[in-house]
Amino acid sequence: MKDIFIKIIWVTALYLVSNFGIAQTKNIRIKFIGNCGLYMTDGTTNIYIDFPYKSGAHKYMEFETSELDSLKQNSIYIFTHKHSDHYSKKSLKTVLKEKGGQTYGPWNIEELEKLKNSISEFEIQAFKTEHKFWGISFKHYSYFINWHGKRIYLSGDTESAETIGEIKDIDWAFVPYWLLLDAAEKDIKIDADMFYIYHLASVQVPSARKKWGTIENVHPLVEQGEVIILDI
Repeated sequence: MKDIFIKIIWVTALYLVSNFGIAQTKNIRIKFIGNCGLYMTDGTTNIYIDFPYKSGAHKYMEFETSELDSLKQNSIYIFTHKHSDHYSKKSLKTVLKEKGGQTYGPWNIEELEKLKNSISEFEIQAFKTEHKFWGISFKHYSYFINWHGKRIYLSGDTESAETIGEIKDIDWAFVPYWLLLDAAEKDIKIDADMFYIYHLASVQVPSARKKWGTIENVHPLVEQGEVIILDI
């Protein structure tokens, strides 16, 4: 009887330690692929933002073909708009054929916002935001994600800071540098704990490191493959 009691205590202790370890390491991981391309996961759901795009389009970042090979099966692909440095119809068609998945963007926003019904502790809001190219306005959306209680803003290419300026308590804001310039010029305060500067051309990387590399709550995304972690 004593041996059985000791065994029960030992098994219980192992179970508690194991589950404590899992709880302690639960997080949202975001991998920077390039441009506005991100891979987000909580360990269960896999989401790609503005990827796959056309490698090197408009003189922005290239990526290795192995990046496409490493895409997870049956992932969710969300796009801010269809410019080639954010979206590749050809690559996406191949990926969906080989690996399955769901695709969302300006063409099916209502379906995108329904993802909250199929993903645990997940909600996404879409905001129609201004983006002009050669003076022509394009259909463009920025996204605000609340996932496991963490609040993440993804601006995409938008030039205007008005939308992000209206959102409160952002944990992570992924923005291009020109959005911060617009906010400064218009005296718009952005309520975010941490800013990640993305969509940098390769030639901008040295100056980005110099300008933002030492600011505590601003981090330029210059290293493709970098992974950042938000504990939940």
